[in-house]
Amino acid sequence: MKAAEVQIGGEYETRIGKESVQVRILAEKASGGWTALNLATKKKVFISMARLLCGPGSNATTTTEDNLTIIEVPPATVETINAPEAKPGRKKKASDEPADPAKKTSQIQAALQVLANAKEPMNCLAMVEAMSSQGLWTSPGGKTPHATLYAAILREINAKGHDARFLKVDRGQFAAAGSEA
Repeated sequence: MKAAEVQIGGEYETRIGKESVQVRILAEKASGGWTALNLATKKKVFISMARLLCGPGSNATTTTEDNLTIIEVPPATVETINAPEAKPGRKKKASDEPADPAKKTSQIQAALQVLANAKEPMNCLAMVEAMSSQGLWTSPGGKTPHATLYAAILREINAKGHDARFLKVDRGQFAAAGSEA
């Protein structure tokens, strides 16, 4: 099909992925191509070239009066195009919800508090037990919270170097940076 043969409001067949679908041309884009509506899913699609379209569908909705083209679009179609779409299967992210000012202390923040109050370096298992007994942080049901804490502390030390909040003083032993321990 040629670009001059494509009509706004006309229905055509095209391929989206491996499937052949019916689309209705909604508008021509200034940069070239057309915005179309996938009639099966009611989602907007972009058609970049006229050769991707195959013949007009049987029920095109355009009429011409006094050199004006009138496009009849069903109201449900307009609402679907303008409505914000929720992506199926998308899980909520923490950034989707407003920040809670009374948020719980994270594991690594609680570990820093424990180490700041400690007189000597501690291993991660002892830190997790101290955090739990002091009510600073409790595991949400993980099997190895000490291993998670160990990995988080090492990540911070490797990423921040001398600016890290933790010091590794011996194998498996950590202290708060700036403490006398």
